[in-house]
Amino acid sequence: MRERRAFQNARRAREFEAFVAGAAGRLLHAATLLTAEPPNANPRARRLLTLALAHTYASWDRLRGEDPYDRARQQLAVRFARGAWHQYGALGRSRPAPSASVPGSGSVAVLARLTPQERLVLVLRMYEGVAEEQTAALLGLPVERVRAICARAMTTLLHPPRGPAPTMAKVVPS
Repeated sequence: MRERRAFQNARRAREFEAFVAGAAGRLLHAATLLTAEPPNANPRARRLLTLALAHTYASWDRLRGEDPYDRARQQLAVRFARGAWHQYGALGRSRPAPSASVPGSGSVAVLARLTPQERLVLVLRMYEGVAEEQTAALLGLPVERVRAICARAMTTLLHPPRGPAPTMAKVVPS
């Protein structure tokens, strides 16, 4: 009996290691987009991914027939939403001030302008390709709300707020 259990545990560990080898990079990228951290310095994203993978491993035997990537992505989204809820008081209620000083490059600085809720919906819908209905069910929101959040986030990304107009130096005739 012990040998059988040891064999099952070894098989489970091999299966999970193979899953992580194939999916961890994409999941880490999704976590990095969610946290809006630079790709080379992303401790919150790595912690988020570690917790999501730990939960996925704990439920590995119950996943038969279910895609483990979907479960890990779901855990990533749920843990991010919970963390954002505690950090901001209410998910999506506060919009960070646009900042050019966000460390990192390109998409990170742009995504930092979005609220956590907008980032979550945008990453699930646009990066991960999750359907509106599935996103709504995962977040416990109506489909129309997910659609509106996604549209607002896309508008913010495509049409960033303008800064103050440059001041003209007064030329004093001599």
